[in-house]
Amino acid sequence: MGTATKRSAYTKKKYIILLIIVVVLVAFRLYLPTLVKNNLNKILADIPGYYGQVEDVDIALIRGAYVINGMYLNKLNAKTQIPFLNFPKNDISIEWKSLFNGKIVSEIIMTNPEVIYIFEDQKTASEGETADVDDWTKALTEIVPIDINHFEVHNGKLAFVQLQAEPNIDLNISKIELYADNLRNVTSKEGTLPSPIHATGVTFGNGNMTLDGDINLIKEIPDMNLEFALKASNATALNDLTRHYAGIDFEKGTFELYSEIAIANGYLKGYIKPMLTDSKLIGKEDGFIGVLWEGFVGFFKFLLKNQRTDTLATKVPIEGDLNQVESGVWPTVINIFGNAWIKAFKGEVDDDIDFEDALQQAKDDANKTLEKEKRREEREKRRKQRKKDREKRKAEN
Repeated sequence: MGTATKRSAYTKKKYIILLIIVVVLVAFRLYLPTLVKNNLNKILADIPGYYGQVEDVDIALIRGAYVINGMYLNKLNAKTQIPFLNFPKNDISIEWKSLFNGKIVSEIIMTNPEVIYIFEDQKTASEGETADVDDWTKALTEIVPIDINHFEVHNGKLAFVQLQAEPNIDLNISKIELYADNLRNVTSKEGTLPSPIHATGVTFGNGNMTLDGDINLIKEIPDMNLEFALKASNATALNDLTRHYAGIDFEKGTFELYSEIAIANGYLKGYIKPMLTDSKLIGKEDGFIGVLWEGFVGFFKFLLKNQRTDTLATKVPIEGDLNQVESGVWPTVINIFGNAWIKAFKGEVDDDIDFEDALQQAKDDANKTLEKEKRREEREKRRKQRKKDREKRKAEN
């Protein structure tokens, strides 16, 4: 066998090896979506108290992304499954611009996602499987293996449902558009709240929702400064809720809700301000008992509303640490009468809660704790000194 023959055999062998590598890579690329899908389904199947699946996964290696199609997660009880999360399309990709800052982070764009919060506690969960919020949030975190820096939601829906009411109570916010950036503080900014968040949506009763603020997620208890407004909602959309809990319904009226929330170092400070304008309770088709009850409620509503602006409103303050958040009862009552007889609340966010308020309160509480600890140490020191003095006097006697 000559040199040329050996060279030819070597070249042929090299091309065969190269062809095998190409075939293996192509086969792996073709199987990769199935591999990822099976892994995701395993993660969803292992969540206690829930059942979830993924329909399909698309891989885009060039842009470093994968698209999860038809992902859902249902909450289990003894007999049925209750829809909880429905994410039809989720695009998860590497944020290339952050690579220039030396960070590997992801961006997520969700299309038509739905989250359904069921008021009832699912006390009939399957045996040995207790649904826990920590379980499903950790599972979703595993689905995205790297930190999320940019987050978008398009045409989302958030529903609050009570199934045991008759008829079922369903208050939802639809057509949600949400944008949140710099969640992992990839780009350094001055200040303590580096991540802006903005959201809009259409609420029950065809109202308009806005959410604006800033957050800092790189803490065990995130810091945040948020403003929420729900405007121009038809009050009749609340009838299922008010009839179930209070036995009343609205013939007409406008419902609005405003809130500011600030959290700093685990201390929360804020308020919730619901408002009713130009509302009427008694409907033509109500029976005698219904008219009597609604007339009774309407009489007190008349006493408590601001007659000039025809507005019934209250402001519920919320303050405390995140383990003991309480709404003040007496401030709520005072605010009802203040709105009725002194002045109407403005139909807007009051802009009187700020992140610095919560931060200062957290600092004040920390200083009080240090002062208490210092006084306790001083008392303990004096106690020990008195004990030494007594022992000394005994020894001298």
